[in-house]
Amino acid sequence: MNVLIVGLGSIATKHVTALKEIKSDVEIYALRSSTSQTNKVKGIKNLYSFEELQTIRIDFAIISNPTFAHKETIENLIPYHIPLFIEKPLFSELDGGNLVKKIEEEKINSYVACNLRFLSGLKFVKEYIANRTINEVNIYCGSYLPDWRPQKDYKKSYSAQKELGGGVHIDLIHEIDYAYWLFGRPEKIHKTFSSRSSLKINSYDYANYLLSFRDFHVNIVLNYFRRDPKRTLEILLEEETITVDLLKNKVFKNSETIFESKKQIIDTYKDQLEFFINTILPEKEQFNPAEEAYEILKICLQND
Repeated sequence: MNVLIVGLGSIATKHVTALKEIKSDVEIYALRSSTSQTNKVKGIKNLYSFEELQTIRIDFAIISNPTFAHKETIENLIPYHIPLFIEKPLFSELDGGNLVKKIEEEKINSYVACNLRFLSGLKFVKEYIANRTINEVNIYCGSYLPDWRPQKDYKKSYSAQKELGGGVHIDLIHEIDYAYWLFGRPEKIHKTFSSRSSLKINSYDYANYLLSFRDFHVNIVLNYFRRDPKRTLEILLEEETITVDLLKNKVFKNSETIFESKKQIIDTYKDQLEFFINTILPEKEQFNPAEEAYEILKICLQND
């Protein structure tokens, strides 16, 4: 199996590790932005132009470069009809769905990687709440941006720079994605974004979404400035409250533990890639293709 990676950063490294565990004989090619990027990573071959793909059979491409560059990358890959594994979010801005339509017209197999759909605690809850009466949902994700990449100046990261597609409202699109996956398309959306914390960055460091469904509301709070990380889902059913601690991969009914797993979020990268290779790549099933991911992007970015 030959895999192309566009954007060899921290997320790509996780995908590379997972790929090598799944397919020990995988050949990995990295498309570098310039020949000045001469650093070599063991087991990865450097490419410096899309034209080089004419002589290599690529089974699929992982797009994990900065979000603002996703559109251009996809446009350059479309002529090669290579299946696309696109790291979230799909794009950094809306374009009326033009590129998604092109992906569909060219019949290019696509998947947008939102790996929390593979967290066993959330998968358990999806089945548990099926056909149950929901009264209210609260989703929270807060962590401290400087701790994400402690070896780097957080203000220079793409997350902190609005012009690079950064901002907690889209960087943590995982929460919007799994809300869509669990509850479907909301009827109304209201949102508030701001950047007022002590982080002093120009991208949004706080986002609050209120998604209105026919019978209940989903409130989603995201931030970059919480020192003690917290990532939870709370669902108020008619007779009980279900709480998921995503960081511990545990599910509670009121105060009673009803599900727990030793698997953590990092393990979902391998589970996700295995599903992609075994199910999506051979077109046995569509799962979060570009057109669905674009609908989720509209929840994040479209005006109220």
